[in-house]
Amino acid sequence: MTMEYTDRLTRVEPSATLAISALATELENEGADVVDLSVGEPDFPTPENIVRAGKDAMDAGHTGYTTSAGILELREAIADKLAADGLDHDTDEIIVTPGAKQALYEIVQALVGEGDEVVLLDPAWVSYEAMVKMAGGELTRVDLSESDFQLEPALDDLAEAVSDETELLIVNSPSNPTGAVYSDDALEGVRDLAVEHDVTVISDEIYKEITYGVEPTSLGTLEGMADRTVTVNGFSKAYSMTGWRLGYFAGPEDLIDQAGKLHSHSVSSAVNFVQHAGVEALENTETAVEQMVEAFEERRDLVVDLLEDHDVDVAVPEGAFYMMLPVDEECEALRTSEDGSGDEPRPVDQAWCEGALEDAHVATVPGSAFGTPGYARISYAASEERLTEGIERLADEGYL
Repeated sequence: MTMEYTDRLTRVEPSATLAISALATELENEGADVVDLSVGEPDFPTPENIVRAGKDAMDAGHTGYTTSAGILELREAIADKLAADGLDHDTDEIIVTPGAKQALYEIVQALVGEGDEVVLLDPAWVSYEAMVKMAGGELTRVDLSESDFQLEPALDDLAEAVSDETELLIVNSPSNPTGAVYSDDALEGVRDLAVEHDVTVISDEIYKEITYGVEPTSLGTLEGMADRTVTVNGFSKAYSMTGWRLGYFAGPEDLIDQAGKLHSHSVSSAVNFVQHAGVEALENTETAVEQMVEAFEERRDLVVDLLEDHDVDVAVPEGAFYMMLPVDEECEALRTSEDGSGDEPRPVDQAWCEGALEDAHVATVPGSAFGTPGYARISYAASEERLTEGIERLADEGYL
């Protein structure tokens, strides 16, 4: 039997970050010692108080369905957290989801139809493109690589991209994959364009709690943005709860009503006892988060210094736990980017990442996966020992 698949699936590719991680796992299964700098997952365990809260919730019988939007206690805690960030949302303007990725998917499905234009800021997290394509949308991309991945110098380019035909703009600050935190002037530029052209904006703030010496502004706090911003956040990164799958989004009530239809007919609700653990995360985990952020900052500084020792300059990230490493096309390891199959040459960053994994056993993600060829994303969510080992291997094998 031959199955035919829908266009909404055949027009997207699997996640590049997960694909690299799978290749790294395959090498490890063969006995290789792989330094995995590809995955966007904190290497810290989930704080013990959160684990305990989840166990206590199971023991208390919180193992059944919840209301689709999430338990009231968690939505109240989220509303309080958003209020502390300057965002005013009632509990009926919040949906709790199995991870922030599900939140983004539901928003895009609710807002984007066939042929609708969505504007992305490149480099952009890999799943934005896939989500838009699955909804039938068309992408317009704004390249930030010439401005050290900062938005403010590229506002004129953004103004050329955004028009009355734009349905949605996605802003991710702090950014995956660059770690850039956009300035208030940059966000005000976004606001001015969104108001002028009546555009809805997703503010993906999943890394908002992971910053170094800067205080990121929530886009929805700016004048004129409260009724046109959908704020997304979750628990995977700041609370090291990747496997718990817990996120949320907050926005205008009519959007919540519409997106809630998809939510109720797909995932039904986030896991009951995990939601109770989420309450504990928001209310009693500040110290653990601060300690993790301090460790990430030390690791960032270490990687920047190590790269500098090899004459490699990078845009120093102010948030998240990623940086973009420029790929040298003259590198000995990249004298050819042919894959030997007779097909089109691979992008140089893809060849670099594949070679680094095969030769140095260091896993990174090609920048072309994020819409910006010529770079490799490094995640410094690994121990200082492994980060040092990874950079030295890349240097020894001629990749730096």
